Amino acid sequence: MQNEPLAFRMRPRTIDEIAGQKDIIGEKTALYRMIKNGHVPSMLLYGEPGIGKTSLAHAIAGTSNLPFIAMNATVSGKKDVEDVVAESRITGKVLLFLDEIHRFNKLQQDTLLPHVESGAIVLIGATTENPYHDVNPAIRSRCGEIRQLSRLEPTDLMEVLQKAMADEERGLGKMPITITDEQLTLIAEGVNGDARKALTVLESAVSASDEVDEKIIIEDWLLENLLGRIGLFGDKKGSHFYNLLSALQKSVRGSDVNAAIYYLANLLETGDLVAVNRRLLVMAYEDVGLASPEVGPHVLAATDAAVKLGMPEARIPLANAVIEMCLASKSNSAYKAFDAAVKAINEGKTGDIPLHLRDAHYAGAAKLGHVGYKYPHDTPLGSFGGWTNQQYLPDKLKNTEFYKPVIAGEEKKMAAIYDRLKEFRKKK
Repeated sequence: MQNEPLAFRMRPRTIDEIAGQKDIIGEKTALYRMIKNGHVPSMLLYGEPGIGKTSLAHAIAGTSNLPFIAMNATVSGKKDVEDVVAESRITGKVLLFLDEIHRFNKLQQDTLLPHVESGAIVLIGATTENPYHDVNPAIRSRCGEIRQLSRLEPTDLMEVLQKAMADEERGLGKMPITITDEQLTLIAEGVNGDARKALTVLESAVSASDEVDEKIIIEDWLLENLLGRIGLFGDKKGSHFYNLLSALQKSVRGSDVNAAIYYLANLLETGDLVAVNRRLLVMAYEDVGLASPEVGPHVLAATDAAVKLGMPEARIPLANAVIEMCLASKSNSAYKAFDAAVKAINEGKTGDIPLHLRDAHYAGAAKLGHVGYKYPHDTPLGSFGGWTNQQYLPDKLKNTEFYKPVIAGEEKKMAAIYDRLKEFRKKK
């Protein structure tokens, strides 16, 4: 067993040994009670790598005493599924743990699904991708539980590390290791909630340390070297990458500079500069908009500069852009107005274009009644420029207002002009 990685050896054997995830498998949860009483429902476990999906499946199997079969959907075929079905016919109900379940194809599903539905196979599917996006509805409908696991807290990871240090059978308990609580805390806080990484760092530190006076002394610099960039998260083009993009946009929208910079840093470390630039440009017009109209061109300049510079220098203009957007006055009125117009069109609220607005640049246009257009520039209106009171919307929509100004930043001036023009129209 000692040839196996420490993270493998220290997997929880029952659900009582699981660290963290108390909201999912704690003693006061329905899932815990069901498993303890002998009922294991089919389920989907969703979350980032290293947060315990595989460990939870093994623990459930250990608690329920069901025959356990583990498969990975990236390498399994129809024959593997048929073998699981055959096993269930011999032994009775089996627990199938299917990692990367979103990679399962339709043929594999068709072979497996009837047996999951009948209860001959209890399916525990694990995925790093959002199951509502990447797992087929046929699988989802047969899983009574769809649970999103969370990254472990440092206190949970301390529990995992201390167990590994004390366990003489599966862990490092028989080794003369000298490591402080502060060093264990450094590991627990440096792996971004990943139990597998925490145990791997601990094992690597022990392997790389010298033995002095029959003691293995763990040094701080070694841990810091092993931890390195291990705390980063977000797989390029995976669900968590899009979660990072979402978190960045919502932090900017909420004017939280520190959170926005944090998520920008995570995103740039994943290496997809194109996707980050695209999202920043969208945010400039979706979330900042008319309240600070100068921000859009500023962000465009920053993203153009980022493309020309490349990483790591691209971080400089992009950090400027993110902070400017965070602290700018914000308005979503423009795109909301557009969406309202689209909604009206899709609901059939349309009408004929007024005759005086139709194309009149051809002989015979007057005979069709395409006359009467008043050129606004011919009628000056103070410092505004030119304006004339004429109808532009179709008759059926002539009093409709799609635009609702936000009284913020520069849009306050636009809103005042908008309201003043409405008053002029009412005087017609």
